[in-house]
Amino acid sequence: MSSEEVANGYQKVGVIGAGAAGLVAARELKREGLEVAVYEQKADVGGLWLYDSGVGEDPLGLDPKRVGPNHGTIYQSLRTNLPREVMGFMDYPFLVKEDSRDPRGFPSHQEVFLYLKDFARDFNLLELIRFNTRVEYVGIVNRGPQCVMNGEQVFDMDGDFFNERIQWVVRSRSSFAADSQVEEEIFDAVVVCNGHYRQPKIAEVPGLQKWPGNQIHSMNYRVYEPFYNQVKYLDEDGTVVFNDGSSVIADSIIHCTGYSYSFPFLDTNGIVTVDNNRVGPLYEHIFPPQLAPSLSFVGIPQKIITFPFFELQSKWIASILARKTMLPSRRDMMKSVKELYDYQEMIGLPKHFTHEIDEREAFEHSNQLADRTGSSCFEEWRKEITKATLKCIHSNPTTFRDSWSYCDTLELLKEKTTMDN
Repeated sequence: MSSEEVANGYQKVGVIGAGAAGLVAARELKREGLEVAVYEQKADVGGLWLYDSGVGEDPLGLDPKRVGPNHGTIYQSLRTNLPREVMGFMDYPFLVKEDSRDPRGFPSHQEVFLYLKDFARDFNLLELIRFNTRVEYVGIVNRGPQCVMNGEQVFDMDGDFFNERIQWVVRSRSSFAADSQVEEEIFDAVVVCNGHYRQPKIAEVPGLQKWPGNQIHSMNYRVYEPFYNQVKYLDEDGTVVFNDGSSVIADSIIHCTGYSYSFPFLDTNGIVTVDNNRVGPLYEHIFPPQLAPSLSFVGIPQKIITFPFFELQSKWIASILARKTMLPSRRDMMKSVKELYDYQEMIGLPKHFTHEIDEREAFEHSNQLADRTGSSCFEEWRKEITKATLKCIHSNPTTFRDSWSYCDTLELLKEKTTMDN
């Protein structure tokens, strides 16, 4: 792509977050010749996978605008729940390193972090990232038609501006100093990759606020020792009563109730909202029709093969911003979103499950993403190992990582794929 072609499109793109989604988004945007700046509030890449033994002063994580160090959400003994071969990006395999940092098929969080660090280094992404920088505000700063002919604005058949130009202002400051100077920069497009494991959901249980014991959300759980052998005697104070009438004496409650999508920095004038954990409206869980393609999200769907799925989403976003592929009209995108919502309502799916994609849908959706850019999708062996892993998890949820040897099956599947091709 020539510099003139890029200049007429979306030349400068801001990426929020340097976890797996942000890194692969930055790589795909860079590959298309776009100017990329990545904002990361931590001191290193990895996002969720950058472990920190510290916990915040807010044990339930109720303040969405909390500042100070972001301690992450993973615990010390965490290991992956998919084999490393399945997790890796499609063109950057998650292989066992010669130094055997962690050779296990289901490795520790540290091994995943090091893999992402290798990815950032090998694709020269570190130079794009502004570490220790917290994004405080992202909002529309300029909006108007990008295409003008003979002094007249050009509209599409639906009455929308043809390739409407929207620009965004990003305001940021140091992650560790609330009074640090605010920096401001203008972008042609913004890709939001801040993840969805930051704002905890807390169960609404009567009496929760008055309960005398300790409470934390699982985001602040790191090691088991503080909770080991705590109960020394039984007392009526601190009783937890369940719906079936049973009760236990407890000293602590750990809320393992998941997370809410949260974008406290994002101002779209009410166009994009989070309603009962539905982020919308989003076309294909990525583009808000009224702001597309200048605003996009990577990593909203859940229950997917995360890294390669992020890769496919990022390829599509980059292809559109580079003017290699086109989105449907706003009207058609909104129609698609409405059809999804109507279908989910018809089958009785609660709104907060909008972005959960089951196994079959995940593979179909991935194929559709790949088709949009003419890129390759998940290999058959990756799909089959994923299916086998899920079966093993369901039948042996606590020990599947060490009790199941998938390597022989993997090699046979790879050999079959090679012969079929």
